Order: sequence, then C-alpha cells, then structure tokens
Amino acid sequence: MKKKTLLIIAAGMGSRFGGLKQIAPVGPNGEIIIEYSIYDALRAGFNKIVFVIRHYFEEAFREKLGHKFENCVETVYAYQELDSCLNGYPLPADREKPWGTGHAILVAKDLIDEPFAVINADDYYGVQAYRLIASHLDKMADGTTEDYAMVGYLLRNTLSEYGAVSRGLCRHDEQMFLISIQECTGIRKDNGGAMFVDEAGRTHRLTGLEYVSMNLWGLGADFFEFLQPQFDTYLRQYGTDPKREFYLPTAIDTLIRSGRKKVKILKTHDSWFGITYREDQAIAQAKIRQLIKEGVYPECLYSQKVKTK
Repeated sequence: MKKKTLLIIAAGMGSRFGGLKQIAPVGPNGEIIIEYSIYDALRAGFNKIVFVIRHYFEEAFREKLGHKFENCVETVYAYQELDSCLNGYPLPADREKPWGTGHAILVAKDLIDEPFAVINADDYYGVQAYRLIASHLDKMADGTTEDYAMVGYLLRNTLSEYGAVSRGLCRHDEQMFLISIQECTGIRKDNGGAMFVDEAGRTHRLTGLEYVSMNLWGLGADFFEFLQPQFDTYLRQYGTDPKREFYLPTAIDTLIRSGRKKVKILKTHDSWFGITYREDQAIAQAKIRQLIKEGVYPECLYSQKVKTK
C-alpha cells in the first residue's frame, strides 16, 4: 500500500477542550467531527496521521483524542509554536496570534516525505472526499501526476440554515484545474441559491452550483520547498503586523499564478458540515444519525478495527 499521510490542523483546539462548539459531540457516544474524519481517511487507505497541535495542550489532546488512534495507525505530532520555522526572523514581542494555516503545514516539514492531504480538525468532509483525495495521492506517489489537488464542494452543500458563512469561491478552467480562489464572506442562502455583499457594498448572487474550497488539499512533499521561501517573504513584508496571517490557500495561489504547480479540483457531491452556529449542532447530530442508519458508520466508531499498523 502506498504511503499516504493525513495532516490535521488542530492547533486551534487548545482552548476548546472546555466545551466550545468545535468539539461539540455529534455522534451517539459523544464522538466529535474529527473522529469521523479519521475513520473515513483510514477506510480510504491513509496510513499515517500527523496532528498539528500546540505543546501546552498536548497532554489533554492525547488523553481525550490522540490515544484512540495511536495503537491502530502511525500517529505523530507537529507543534505550531510562534517561534517555529522563523528561519532567523526575530519573533515580534507583541505577536500572540498564530501565524496561520500555511505556517501550520510548514511545522510538519520534517515529518512528511510522501504525498499528503490537509484537513481542518473541525470540518466534516464526507466519505467520497477522502476516497477522491486518496486516489489522487496514489497517482502522485507512483508518478502518474505531479499536480496537486483540492476537493471541491458545491456551494449549496456547504451553507448553514442559520446564518452567513465564509467560503473560498473557485475559478477553474474547462479541465477543472484551479485558476484562483476568492475568499467570500457573508454568504447566505437566497431563493434557492446564495448571495453575498462585497467590501464595496455590491450584491453578488450565486446559483449554489459553484465549486468552493473547504480546505481539503492533496499535496506533495515538495510543497515544503515552496512553502518556506513564501513564509520567509511573508515575514519580511508583514511580520510586524500582529494580526496578519499566512494562509495555505494564499501559498497555493502563488504557486498556481507562477506556473510552478497545477491544482486539480476533484468534484464531490458530499455535503460538508461544521458547527458554525449553535443550532448547527443539532443538524450535525441528525446527519450522523442518518448516516449510521444508512450503514455508512457503525453505531460506535470503535466497535470495529479499521486499520492496523
């Protein structure tokens, strides 16, 4: 079996162990979203997990979550600290905010030497999404393709019933290669479609059939060679801004525009969900119950072994 790693950005979960929405239970035995994500990834053939966390909550993370997987799949930890990967740049005294998702990937550079996928810890992506990205990573591993990939969701399958959301609206060519991603905020359902108002006050109406990015990427180990120089440039330009972040989509967009990499959009009709609003938890729980009823998941995720080392 080809080596495939799932990198999970979980560094923001430290303050959430007190019961905030991102670790709200959605399964019948108190399972949280990340547990279903890992279950789906293992079934799709992933055989290594990299958790990106912070040192200060490592013990709590391992106790509540990490130990559930350490005995059934290779599990390693990377640490997103403010002084990580600065490459000689002095840490600003007033920097408290994490450096962003691009930095979260970079801190794992010494742990990954194979094609890998990236997900957010608190997003549910669906069974098909992991199969699609795993298949693409296999092609990268055997040299069939050098292109990166992104799982693209129909906008209508990612909206909340209870308020506005932010989404990465994708522009692509006829072959479904990504041209650009526009980060759009305040997207709401609207008469069967969607709409948002831009910074200039202009209203934009969408059909709901547009493809959006939910930050499920398939990348190669060579990505780190591109990422460190970009982070170095970011630090020189914006390192003194205490609120500015280095985002993964921005780094990938730079590669696309430079012509150094192409990114294939892998189309899925799965429904993404997360818990953006308090009311979303009940919807997430209902969706998991339905998936259990349909046989997609067992009543208890840990009642059967999915993968062994």
